[in-house]
Amino acid sequence: MSNVTVEISDHIARVQLNRPDKRNAVDQQMFDDLIAAGAQVAASKARVAILSGAGESFCAGIDIGSLGAMIGQDIEAMIMARTHGEGTTNKWQEAALVWRRLDIPVIAALQGAVYGAGLQIALGADIRIAAPDTKLAVMEMKWGIIPDMGGMVLLPRLVRSDVMRRLIYTARPVDAEQGERWGLVTEIAEDPMAAAEKLAVDIAGKSPKAIRATKSLIGIAEREPPDAVLLAESRLQAELLGKPEQMEVVAAQFGKRAPVFD
Repeated sequence: MSNVTVEISDHIARVQLNRPDKRNAVDQQMFDDLIAAGAQVAASKARVAILSGAGESFCAGIDIGSLGAMIGQDIEAMIMARTHGEGTTNKWQEAALVWRRLDIPVIAALQGAVYGAGLQIALGADIRIAAPDTKLAVMEMKWGIIPDMGGMVLLPRLVRSDVMRRLIYTARPVDAEQGERWGLVTEIAEDPMAAAEKLAVDIAGKSPKAIRATKSLIGIAEREPPDAVLLAESRLQAELLGKPEQMEVVAAQFGKRAPVFD
């Protein structure tokens, strides 16, 4: 994975887009590398992941040269094929949705340009921490296309319909403060990577099974009717209560110490 690096230590997976000379613009190789990085994290024992971009920007969007290389090919066959996500996504959608599909929390540390493909990748994270200089844009309309990397699965869960329409129709960048008010950004930090590391350490110290169950339950709550959510609550709780890991959490609380997990 030449365009994406993965480093896992202390139960934290650090995934970095690594084309700083191109502001981490996404070419076809990076799409493949992002999917491979997601699979590597999924197969690891990481309890939380941090997604970041090397250099001045998180990701300035699609590499236009890469987009141009698709001209003359059978575009419909390429993008309509359901090749990933158990037959639900194409390659480009999977590069963003693989992060939402992970059973562990994903924190995106953002700076500089977070445009188009870059924004959709960031939206796949559970939490987005942005530097004050961050600019965010649903950039696809600039090129006469629509958000097509899972953005229309992710955006409606974060922002109001009128905000989403304005972002998409205009392709205009918004700053971090506006992004936070609208729901694109979770919080603003002078050093988003340091803030992401601190949060990741906190999450990594929590019960891994409870964290995974919580992410699963949140996903169910976002897409299922109330009856299904209530049933999932009970089922997931029954898998945790009284089990060794949960009892270790309780013992650690009473013992005023950090819990120890396998």
